[in-house]
Amino acid sequence: MKKLLLVTLIALSAGAQAAQYEIQMLNSGADGSMVFEPGYLKVQPGDTVTFRATNKSHFVHSKAIPEGAQKFQSEEDQDLTITLDKAGVYVYTCPVHRTMNMNGIIQVGDEIPNKENAAKVVKDLEKKASMNKGRLAKYFENVK
Repeated sequence: MKKLLLVTLIALSAGAQAAQYEIQMLNSGADGSMVFEPGYLKVQPGDTVTFRATNKSHFVHSKAIPEGAQKFQSEEDQDLTITLDKAGVYVYTCPVHRTMNMNGIIQVGDEIPNKENAAKVVKDLEKKASMNKGRLAKYFENVK
């Protein structure tokens, strides 16, 4: 009984320490047009991120994730909340506005086991961008 109580208390305290963040999907923001704001976010394992469909005609889709993490994708004009349990880099896009470089990065924790793969995805997305070139690469410079 004491062991069960201890396990329950540990689980509850871990959940209480998790933070919640929000990323807005915008037509225009601090970094230009067709943008996730913030475009780079660093969180800790277990934290929750909500992608807000602040402006219409946007959705989010994961492009690079750490091994063992869940891929994610929202519906157009719908918010999406995810809990990020795996350390590493998550690169995501708005498929409708990918050529406008509407992409972003979340770094979870300090360990980055998938940095090399994420860098390849960033390079590929930058190559396909016809507008806002260099924005995603700038975000990726924060990954350390």
